[in-house]
Amino acid sequence: MDLSNKVAVVTGGASGLGRATTDVLAAGGAKIAIFDLNAELGAEAVKALGEDKAGFWKVDVASAESVETAVDAVVEKFGRIDVLVNCAGVGPAKKIIDRENNPMPLEDFSKLIAINLTGSFNVARCCAAVMAKNELVDGERGVIIHTASVAAYEGQVGQCAYSASKGGIVGMTLPMARDLATVGIRVNTVAPGIMGTPLLRGMPQKVQDSLAATVPNPSRLGEPDEYGRLVRHMVENGYMNGETVRLDGAIRMQPR
Repeated sequence: MDLSNKVAVVTGGASGLGRATTDVLAAGGAKIAIFDLNAELGAEAVKALGEDKAGFWKVDVASAESVETAVDAVVEKFGRIDVLVNCAGVGPAKKIIDRENNPMPLEDFSKLIAINLTGSFNVARCCAAVMAKNELVDGERGVIIHTASVAAYEGQVGQCAYSASKGGIVGMTLPMARDLATVGIRVNTVAPGIMGTPLLRGMPQKVQDSLAATVPNPSRLGEPDEYGRLVRHMVENGYMNGETVRLDGAIRMQPR
């Protein structure tokens, strides 16, 4: 799909991987709709991208009403949706039982699943319904890209809920691609490794160096724009469908 004059929804687009992705897609000619909870960062992103080429909507991806309202607003502003990139997510670590053998509160597990997994599905279902109305060009009407994690494959101690949420994203990628094949919508997933997001870059240099040393080659943190460029390739490569691609420098996470 050629990004020129297309409309891309990016959840979590006000910061981190999502923010980097908005820049990459905008550079390709796309108009950007940012779904995020951080209104201040969202406004800054829109200003940087250009108010005629971008918009921000405060969205709770786990809420059906919030997402449905925002998707309608995007269509009202831009007239269509062609691309969805799901970057919104959380990742707090917590063991199943604590040091006193108390069980993890079930709501902690449920909240993470609701945001990372159900939230991704929620936005995808709403955007797919809009994409399906687009004209068919070169056999496609839209592209959906999810964000998983290497934790979907090698979850560490304390990542039971997080790994379950990201494993669910990997698991739904192929059947979602098959569900939407008849209407010309492709679905792919990126599974990032240790990425140098602003949050991680804010850690002490010694911690960053220690994390980078665990990556075989190149032995460094991944850059957010490298994620964005892979997303762009997935959008532009019309034969890539139903795939999950690791972006991790060949890392395989250890238990701790």
